[in-house]
Amino acid sequence: MQISYDLSDIEAIADKIVTTVQSNVLLFYGEMGAGKTTLINAIAKKLGVTDTISSPTFSIVNEYVTGNDQLIYHFDFYRITNQEEALDMGFEEYIYNGDWIFIEWPDNISKFLPKEADIIKIEKQNTNKRVISIN
Repeated sequence: MQISYDLSDIEAIADKIVTTVQSNVLLFYGEMGAGKTTLINAIAKKLGVTDTISSPTFSIVNEYVTGNDQLIYHFDFYRITNQEEALDMGFEEYIYNGDWIFIEWPDNISKFLPKEADIIKIEKQNTNKRVISIN
């Protein structure tokens, strides 16, 4: 499924993602500045997170609690240089525990990703327009 949207419509896109995905693991692909963290923020808010969502670029993972006490783990693997670093931080324990998992820069840990994960690709068209593909 491919959808063009304006950033002002991001809440509707987040709702579409939450109701469409088949997995609890969401892989976010897109160039720097495409809006991955912005979209993750909208999805987390749709799931009832009240905390401020920020990119875990330096911490690698942030944890949030949804409105019905589910956990969301938001990963950003932009800065890792070796896929084994993900294992060193206990990534396998996170990925298979049944909680929501949102991963930015998943290609940096490709050999550890579950096959059933949903893929979300974001393309920036201009300052306010995006095209999203959900597979």
